[in-house]
Amino acid sequence: MRPSGCLQNFRQSVRLGVLALCLTAGWTFQPQGEEISLLISQPNVNTTVGQDILLSVAYTCKGPPVIEWKHTSARGTSKIVECRPGSYTNVSSSYESRAKVYENGSLLLLNVNMRDSGYYLVTVREELGITVYGTILLNVYEIIYEDLHFVAVFFAILTAVSAILVCLMWLCNKSVHLIQNERHQLRESSTEATELQMMGC
Repeated sequence: MRPSGCLQNFRQSVRLGVLALCLTAGWTFQPQGEEISLLISQPNVNTTVGQDILLSVAYTCKGPPVIEWKHTSARGTSKIVECRPGSYTNVSSSYESRAKVYENGSLLLLNVNMRDSGYYLVTVREELGITVYGTILLNVYEIIYEDLHFVAVFFAILTAVSAILVCLMWLCNKSVHLIQNERHQLRESSTEATELQMMGC
């Protein structure tokens, strides 16, 4: 019997969390005194579909290291790029036109989409085999134009209703003034008629 979608998503989220925790622990508890380090300035990055995003890192190392980036999500893990600054860069075919690695190890992703959400694992490996790890969580959101459309329509309806109410108030005010003027004229004409009758007597 196949597990439900929620249970599968939960299991995959737990696996990703454990992987991120292990990588973070490995990076935190690396041997001191070795001259290799990795700095991640922004571990959580939020962006929207279609944007270019820079996953910024910086490393210190004796010689030129091998830098590797992988993407891990609910769909699995895929290798993005492996490079040695100043020597070679191997970008996987699925990221060939969308990914660029800088000399400091930072990764530029062009025109991100919803599938790009997930954990980005960076590995910096020295010639002697000393390795440090880092993770960056990228959240890619869709711009929901339906919400903006709803707000615009709602605002237009409110404007129309308020204009109708203003017109109705103006009409009510005018009709009240007309009724008051007619009553006033009736009173004046009735007082004139009574005065004429009294004078006629």
